[in-house]
Amino acid sequence: MHDREVAVTFQPLGKTVRAAAGTRLSEIAAGAGIALDLPCGGEGICGKCRVAVRRGAPPPGAAEQRVFSQEELGKGWRLACQTVVRDAMTVVVPETSLLASYHKILADVRGTTETAIDPPVRKQYVELPPPDRKNDEADLLRIQRAVGPIEVGLELARELPGRLRREAFRGTAVLADRDLIDFEAGDTRAMCHAAAFDIGTTTLVGMLVDLNTGEELAIASRLNPQTAVGDDVLTRILHTQKDPAGLAELQEMVVAAVNEMIGELAADADAPRESIYAVSFSGNTTMQQLLLALDSRWLGEVPFVPAAGRGLLVEARTLGLRVHPRARAHILPVIGGFVGGDTVSGILATGLAAAESPSLLVDIGTNGEIVLAADGKLSAAATAAGPAFEGARIEHGMRGARGAIERVTVDGGLQFDVIGNVPAIGICGSALIDLGAELLRHRIISPEGRMAAPDQLPGDVLPDMRNRVVADNGQVSFLVAAETETATGRPVVLTQRDVRQLQLASGAIRAGIVILLRRAGLEPRDLKQVLIAGGFGNFIRRRNAQRIGLLPNEIDPKCIRYEGNTSLAGARLTAISASARAAAEELARRTEHVDLATDHGFQWAFADAMIFPEGE
Repeated sequence: MHDREVAVTFQPLGKTVRAAAGTRLSEIAAGAGIALDLPCGGEGICGKCRVAVRRGAPPPGAAEQRVFSQEELGKGWRLACQTVVRDAMTVVVPETSLLASYHKILADVRGTTETAIDPPVRKQYVELPPPDRKNDEADLLRIQRAVGPIEVGLELARELPGRLRREAFRGTAVLADRDLIDFEAGDTRAMCHAAAFDIGTTTLVGMLVDLNTGEELAIASRLNPQTAVGDDVLTRILHTQKDPAGLAELQEMVVAAVNEMIGELAADADAPRESIYAVSFSGNTTMQQLLLALDSRWLGEVPFVPAAGRGLLVEARTLGLRVHPRARAHILPVIGGFVGGDTVSGILATGLAAAESPSLLVDIGTNGEIVLAADGKLSAAATAAGPAFEGARIEHGMRGARGAIERVTVDGGLQFDVIGNVPAIGICGSALIDLGAELLRHRIISPEGRMAAPDQLPGDVLPDMRNRVVADNGQVSFLVAAETETATGRPVVLTQRDVRQLQLASGAIRAGIVILLRRAGLEPRDLKQVLIAGGFGNFIRRRNAQRIGLLPNEIDPKCIRYEGNTSLAGARLTAISASARAAAEELARRTEHVDLATDHGFQWAFADAMIFPEGE
């Protein structure tokens, strides 16, 4: 069966490819360069990769029968990840099933504009006396006399004698600590660069900096291509276990994207790739290990042990990075299996360890990382908030991409903003929080998370809000955008199940905060500042996050500060400063890693946190 090839046509793209019979449609689409949205990694759970099979539709499977109505199934609607192609097929791929090319990606780095006073790579221009009968000192000793003690690899040592003589013993020594990594013709001191990268589960952000000044020269960002395999780290770890080539595949995906970004950065700054001598990477533990192609299976099994705790310094070319051939890549140290280099970067970039009063750093995402600084001590934990804030497991959820409702307000009636100012497609995480908060304020949702039916609403509910509460087959939902306001022609609604997912996500993070505070003998009101980090967290509204209990509602909203992309900020600091690398190591080792799963009070705290706070 697999020897036979069949033609698959994708509309409205007008693309026809041939593939082996018995191949899943999602794999054929990927091979054709069509990136489908697969938040669940192709497990048939999220229902986001829906397509309409116009010719050659196979019988629907159990997963598809759960997602689609009988009418939709009759019209050929299927899930690409569950559809096995046996015969020639014509498939219509709606825009809503494609992995969005335009996302709101946070590249803002705040408070980290320090000059690079101790860059890990420096350049020194030298004019050496050429050898003669009175001075027959060895070439390397001659260089060392000018720049200080050095060590040289065999590759460069083989090239140096010829280079020195071609350039009349004049040129620029490139030094990484004591290692001489190059001797360049002429005075190239002005061209000395480093690149810093935030390797996020969903997004990648890179920055080019000048090692002479620490100045930011260019920024680039894009989706992490590994999302084609799955949205969460556990799905990707499972992929490396299922497929012998899975680990190499994931590593190649991210390195290819990083190389493309390096090309963009170099072009924007009018700098050659070869002038990048240092690269720094910050990400969660899994992302960093996948970048290094380290066996990550143990991160998916209790007790979730990382391969390396301390930061790593490797030759960039061993990762496949297209920069200077002897550039070094620095990977941030990690605190634990789910508290990684991005958290260390956050502590470093915000100066959290120096806080004079109890302070909290919260990175809100699929894995919510929380760090408490109190009485000179640091403690950190990760809590499985789930993918609701990324749009997964929400009926009309999506990432923060073009067409996503990103903000919801109520002023006499419900109003919303859409990314890209286009008709709505779905709801992203920031709007999900807004909706939860507004529905609580208007008593459409109870503190227990139950959505009131139309005949159970309080009498003083605004008419517009009342009219948006609908019941369909006994299920209560809230109409966010009507058919006429959407790009799909279908209404965008918030369901009772969505509210439960919001409770799980916000409750997990709040419970983690409660446990860290409790272990330190503190209450939420003792916190003097809450620092919000990460791409998603910086788009939420303080007041709404407090209303649903995601952040402590006992503190003054003015104490909640947005810190931008602290993972990128930390990577930048370690790219331009050797002392920052040492500080990151010290912070990672001194931070206590709290495993919430082993804390006897966590389940009780989680149960309590599932209840939304009482009204404002």
